[in-house]
Amino acid sequence: MEKDSLFTNLDLTTVLLWLLLMLMGWLNIFAAVYDPVTHPSIFDLATRSGTQLLWIGTAVVLATFVLAIDYKFYDNAAYLIYLAVLGLLVIVLLIGKTVAGSKSWLGFGGFGIQPSEFAKTATSLALARFLSDPSIRLDTLKEIGQAGFIIAVPAVLILAQNDTGSTLVFASFVMVLYREGLTGLIPLAGFYVAALFVLTLLVPQTWLLVGFTVVALVWWLMAGRTLKIAGFAIAGLMLTIGVVSGVDFFVNQVLQPHQQDRIRALINPEADPLGAGWNVTQSKIAIGSGGLLGKGFLEGTQTKFDFVPEQSTDFIFCTIGEEHGWVGSIVVIGLFVFLLLRIVDIAERQKTRFGRVYGYGVVGVLFFHLMVNIGMTIGLFPVIGIPLPFFSAGGSSLWSFTVLLFVLLRIDSARVMQLYRG
Repeated sequence: MEKDSLFTNLDLTTVLLWLLLMLMGWLNIFAAVYDPVTHPSIFDLATRSGTQLLWIGTAVVLATFVLAIDYKFYDNAAYLIYLAVLGLLVIVLLIGKTVAGSKSWLGFGGFGIQPSEFAKTATSLALARFLSDPSIRLDTLKEIGQAGFIIAVPAVLILAQNDTGSTLVFASFVMVLYREGLTGLIPLAGFYVAALFVLTLLVPQTWLLVGFTVVALVWWLMAGRTLKIAGFAIAGLMLTIGVVSGVDFFVNQVLQPHQQDRIRALINPEADPLGAGWNVTQSKIAIGSGGLLGKGFLEGTQTKFDFVPEQSTDFIFCTIGEEHGWVGSIVVIGLFVFLLLRIVDIAERQKTRFGRVYGYGVVGVLFFHLMVNIGMTIGLFPVIGIPLPFFSAGGSSLWSFTVLLFVLLRIDSARVMQLYRG
């Protein structure tokens, strides 16, 4: 009965989207590493396209394994999985190896794995387990703090590994909390702080403070001059002063030199076009040169001559833009949007709060990766080194996204039987 439920209710549309995105990613990885002189085969294990095919094959096996596990396991063992991954993150800090400035890898001979990638799935499960308690409504500071603690612990451990990009992904879980009852003022304040941070780098601080004061005063006068509105305005002014006055200290004293360079490159990539601004500048050239329809498969000149660093991993979207143009880029983004909307639909049709919360965790993580990865290739976000789901080369990221997605599909395939939790 359980096996029949699994295969009868498995969301094949999502599975096909997953397979299609992996196949497109594999072809673009081949294009990114293709050498027109040696003409390597796409199956050549000496190239990243060949090894990526191995990762895809193992990802299919891993997805099958995830689907074969009893759906109740993911709920019942959520905290144990979370603690196990936290343990791996601690081990990484002790004996992990450093790659590209981040001590985030566990090595086993010639094989390496990033526990930080799997921490996203573990946190999604633990958060879903916590919020599945019918008494949790996220309307008290205690409940919000407990949920925030679940999110913050792995984020802090990953930040200690000097992996800022993966740390920032955990901000996506605010979407989950908001769906489950968190007041909109908290995510709104987060967006405001982020926007204010960027503006402080672009606009003199005095102008920002004067501008906010004028806007707050006009709002107070037009909205009825109530004490409540005055309180919001004063709180907003204090937050603004705190953020504006703290930006210089954060950038110059907290961030690492390479992170400072990335911030400066985002603000003005032309200031150091051969140094900090190189990645973004060459990325924008590659994407822009593709035009409407692109230069054609394996015809990207920016790709052939290795102008864009890490083009098969973090900057894989450059290959899409250069070789397949605006049309190809829109098709890829459209497929991702379709996948995200499909996952939202899956989350909303769950009969348990656990399934719904986990589904929104999947949406948040994938959306954050999609937004930031594409945004950094076109100069909208600083280069923080996070992969494009199912496209970027690498086993850890592909496996982690596969597990993240297929745990949801396993829960969804058994939704007609999900009566064990309300």
